[in-house]
Amino acid sequence: MLKKYLLRLHKTILSRHDIELETLIYDDLGQRGSIEGLLKFYDGSKLDFDETVTFQNQRLVKLRYAYHYQNEAGVLIFRYDNAPHHPQISTFPHHKHVGAMVEAATPPDLADVLQEIAKIIYP
Repeated sequence: MLKKYLLRLHKTILSRHDIELETLIYDDLGQRGSIEGLLKFYDGSKLDFDETVTFQNQRLVKLRYAYHYQNEAGVLIFRYDNAPHHPQISTFPHHKHVGAMVEAATPPDLADVLQEIAKIIYP
């Protein structure tokens, strides 16, 4: 199951012909897996992401994740993550940074993050 999930993420990235793949590394360690990458878009913006996942009770659990999207100048556009540093957020530890703001958020799928980026760069 874990390998299938990581391969799906890999295929999702490769299916997007408008993305330049700068880095993509994934490890399937049996009970735990990880994927990380750096993707560049035609406008110079970049998505730096990583996930560490496992299967517990027949379901995928994201132990750690971050999807950091920034413009060409390196300015944050948004970042989803589950670092436990915003306990006031109703979805703690899951949250989304939008500029200087922090919002409640559920753990997104990489495909959803790529769709969100597409809406920004292809208005």
